[in-house]
Amino acid sequence: MSEKKFTYKDSGVDIKAGEELVNSIKDVVKETHNANVLSNIGGFGGLFSVNFSDMDNPVLVSSVDGVGTKLIVAFKAGVYDTVGQDLVNHCVNDIAVCGATPLFFLDYFSTGKLDQQIGYDVIKGFAKACKENGVALIGGETAEMPDIYKQGEFDLAGTVVGVVDRDKLITGQNIKEGDLLIGFKSSGLHTNGYSLARKVLFSTYDINEKPEDLENSVGEELLMVHKSYLQLISKLKEVDGVNGFSHITGGGIVGNTKRILPEGLKLSIEWESWERPAIFKLIQKTGNVPEDDMQATFNLGLGMIAVASEDALEEIKKISAAIGEDAIQIGKVVS
Repeated sequence: MSEKKFTYKDSGVDIKAGEELVNSIKDVVKETHNANVLSNIGGFGGLFSVNFSDMDNPVLVSSVDGVGTKLIVAFKAGVYDTVGQDLVNHCVNDIAVCGATPLFFLDYFSTGKLDQQIGYDVIKGFAKACKENGVALIGGETAEMPDIYKQGEFDLAGTVVGVVDRDKLITGQNIKEGDLLIGFKSSGLHTNGYSLARKVLFSTYDINEKPEDLENSVGEELLMVHKSYLQLISKLKEVDGVNGFSHITGGGIVGNTKRILPEGLKLSIEWESWERPAIFKLIQKTGNVPEDDMQATFNLGLGMIAVASEDALEEIKKISAAIGEDAIQIGKVVS
């Protein structure tokens, strides 16, 4: 029998490195905490105290997601502090369109071999977006799993939990024929369509290359942070006649917005009614991508759609403009 001693570190898992990462992130994580957070980092469960006495019938709303193959762009670029922001903002938007206010977030970061600086940058991104959205980062898991990931690779997942009073839930049930579709600009691809975008763009361009059609390099364009619409939704949901919101993720504008339409209604979209950002034009031109595929894969420059009665349009435009957002009428609901 072999006399060689095998340790956990020999097998590729460094417990000490994990502990050092936890210690290094304590301060940035604590900056997201508020009076509701009872737990300190390092416990077995995140503790969050709630008082819903101002609500008649509180409903918890949750969402879980990942960043998808946008991570491969981050690996290529060596930029790690944006993908955590992408994940928080994506999850926050998913519950905000239901009318919910986000409360807390949990993250999962898994890698083959833990690089403490990369881990710190990723979690710093989580914390930055949590702070911007008023969300507490109350727990997470860092897993070192040799042989699952290639050198320098990792994966991310996250969960957000929020709350809304039941009678203020936004479900789209009040949407009716004639309601307007009002689009709000995205900050690039957000976190969807990257398998197609990478295949097309990296077949022709280097990540640091700047095609003449773009203001930034290919990598910078593809790593634009997924935008949070929480502030905008929080204001628009109080407007009479705003009947629904859709977060434009995988499936594009039609695929996501039709999810909130009552039976018997459909979307009539004027695809030329807004200026498509240069990155989408470049993808379509470089890969000769059919228009149907573009529409079904990408947000095409609009990351959120509000569905509202015509009477609400002026108020929506006014509120949006006050926080620097353009409200773009892109079509209507038809029978």
